[in-house]
Amino acid sequence: MQRALSVSRDRFADWYQAVVRDADMAETSPVRGAMVIKPWGWGVWEQIQAELDRRIKATGHENAYFPLFIPVSFIAKEAEHVEGFAKEMAVVTHHRLKNIDGKLVPDPDAKLEEPLVVRPTSETIIGDAFSRWIKSYRDLPLLLNQWANVVRWEMRPRLFLRTTEFLWQEGHTAHASAEEAQEETARMLEVYRAFAEDVLAMPVIAGEKPENERFPGAVNTYSIEAMMQDGKALQAGTSHFLGTHFAEAQNIKFQNDAGGMDFCNTTSWGVSTRLIGGVIMTHGDDDGLRLPPAIAPRQVVVVPMLRDKPEDAEVLAYCENLVKALTHLTAFGQPVRALLDIKKTKSAEKRWNWVRRGAPLIVEVGPRDAQANNVTYMRRDQLRDGDKIKSVVKPRVDFVEGVVQLLTEIQAGLYADAKARLDNNIKRDIAGFAELAAHFGEDEDSFKGWVRVAWSRPSGTALEGIGQKLKALKLTIRNAPADQPAEFAACIFTGKPGVEEIRIGRAY
Repeated sequence: MQRALSVSRDRFADWYQAVVRDADMAETSPVRGAMVIKPWGWGVWEQIQAELDRRIKATGHENAYFPLFIPVSFIAKEAEHVEGFAKEMAVVTHHRLKNIDGKLVPDPDAKLEEPLVVRPTSETIIGDAFSRWIKSYRDLPLLLNQWANVVRWEMRPRLFLRTTEFLWQEGHTAHASAEEAQEETARMLEVYRAFAEDVLAMPVIAGEKPENERFPGAVNTYSIEAMMQDGKALQAGTSHFLGTHFAEAQNIKFQNDAGGMDFCNTTSWGVSTRLIGGVIMTHGDDDGLRLPPAIAPRQVVVVPMLRDKPEDAEVLAYCENLVKALTHLTAFGQPVRALLDIKKTKSAEKRWNWVRRGAPLIVEVGPRDAQANNVTYMRRDQLRDGDKIKSVVKPRVDFVEGVVQLLTEIQAGLYADAKARLDNNIKRDIAGFAELAAHFGEDEDSFKGWVRVAWSRPSGTALEGIGQKLKALKLTIRNAPADQPAEFAACIFTGKPGVEEIRIGRAY
């Protein structure tokens, strides 16, 4: 059976790399750990960015931009923060190069008085600005968002999932009270949950991370967790309640309405280009990528079947009119993104190219279609019937009238498939740690899904010991979902009465 890819999902890691490559999403760069995002991958990111930006602004936030370089002294002000990121930071120590003995090296006379860290995250540099901008309770809340690149030195890179440089948005806010800041943290986690499910068609579980998985310097960290097709978890977004930790380090104070001085409570939250990796691993099949229509750079691709014959002109004119009609329609709040593929390659090659790229609807138009005023189309989410490629022939007018409904059905179908996989692969009857270890076993690549267990929420040294036991099995606690049962079994780690349920699994 002909497949668009040479690797199946049975070899999931190899399959993922093949999809990224053959769908023309990205490639490695000369800099280890950094990637080149190609036009199709960038087109997906543009759609993600545009829709998420609209949702962030709808909650009252404004966009700003802060420097790429952060003085080391800023980072050092927050002890937990610097400890959490120290091993990942890239540091600039000189401001020019010099040719010495025929080699370009840092000029010894150009050493910076203070080293600069290449932005791993922006709490400290934004906190410095907040300390100048906030004087009174009238200046609060201050709600900002930044679209930027960050650098975290990655030892085991994987395109989109873990790269030394990646793109993201990071929100940073300051509030008069802890209650307001906690509400903001929850609000933005819900923005991420709704975005992942409604736009990416990627079901997630929202909840709080355990103490040992918190963002460095945070009081509480919350996440959305998605299940990939190999059963592993992907942390798709995080929202952090920072309390007054960063405010105290950065001297972010305000005069309250009684005339006294208080420290602000702050938050931060973000998602990154790893969302693209999540979309690939949630929706892809053995033929390549399947994109949810809401984020597909091209939702409908029209491929004219040309044969170097006089009737080619009629076919092209027919296709041009079809694309024009489609672009006047609206789907997911935006004009339908339709493309006429007129590249000088064989029609069959074009078809497989768009199959690999995951275009939701692929339309093929030949002389007979043009003469009969028909279209022949394939749904990327339902490409095959066994070994046979499925195609549908419809009158052009019916196709145009129904295309928005088709795109809506594809979006909903991709979500439903992923939601069923998530719901059906969370095991609930694990009674103890030995049973947990036996369930996951030693084969890291076998499909095991997640487990849902009760625990007593240990902290400190006890939690560190549990973390080490889980690490030996290559497991982590993903989060404690917001949706909790009324009663709990005993903690599988301590035997004490459970106080909440958590999700445990292997993760990217």
